[in-house]
Amino acid sequence: MGILLILAKRFIAGESFEQAKGVVKRLNDRGFLVTLDILGESVTNRKQAEMHRDDYIGLLKDINTLGLNSTISLKLTQMGLDIDDSYCCENVLKIVKTAAGYKNFVRIDMEGSKYTLRTIDIFKTIHGSYPENIGMVIQSYLYRSKNDVTTAIENRHRIRLCKGAYKEPPKIAFPDKRDVNKNFEYMAKELLLKGSYPAIATHDERLINIVKFFAEENKIPKDRFEFQMLYGIRRGLQEKLLKDGYRVRIYVPYGTHWLPYTIRRIRERKENFWFVLKNIFRR
Repeated sequence: MGILLILAKRFIAGESFEQAKGVVKRLNDRGFLVTLDILGESVTNRKQAEMHRDDYIGLLKDINTLGLNSTISLKLTQMGLDIDDSYCCENVLKIVKTAAGYKNFVRIDMEGSKYTLRTIDIFKTIHGSYPENIGMVIQSYLYRSKNDVTTAIENRHRIRLCKGAYKEPPKIAFPDKRDVNKNFEYMAKELLLKGSYPAIATHDERLINIVKFFAEENKIPKDRFEFQMLYGIRRGLQEKLLKDGYRVRIYVPYGTHWLPYTIRRIRERKENFWFVLKNIFRR
């Protein structure tokens, strides 16, 4: 429990919005953009799903009232995806409608591969009504992702590109990290050239430098995309990117579900634990 608590305190902004808002304010004051995530997933009853839905609706109101520069990120299993797809879609639609009223933005996080197609389908349904207020995530370790990026570009979907953090079988995902990185690089370049304000989400400095060089080489302005990084990880790199004039958005999770969240991340992939552990003492 001790090491988990240390990890949680470094990488999670508290158990309540009252604690998290101070973190967001400090990040905003330094020039960082933020996306807030209320921890929780794998909901199996409607009462819990609706509670999470209402928490996000309240969060959007608080962000607006306080004038914070923050969007929100959420998981569909938190909104009832394990109960019923249509029911989940209704819950997310209410959140996105609220976000549109505040001229804000909702990012649907991508979970394990068994949810990929269903997540994309729900995203597309809502995007049809609120194209400026919703985006989703594509993971470079999945074989299917190149086609998903092509479709996203064609339909002006706003994409956060990440490597992917779940343990997946080799029949659907690249087992070799070099292939994951190669796929990430290819899709990042496609999104930079043709995408709709892509978010490049990685702490891999080599990939970040590739993105920077490619954008400069192709005269892609720094306000046409953003880098996204996790709260508490590679803080020195975050600051350097900001100083160099890039838009940097920090993914800030908070909530009472920090323990199950942390344990699940470690169980999903051992690499997650070592990645976080080595960053405790690294700026």
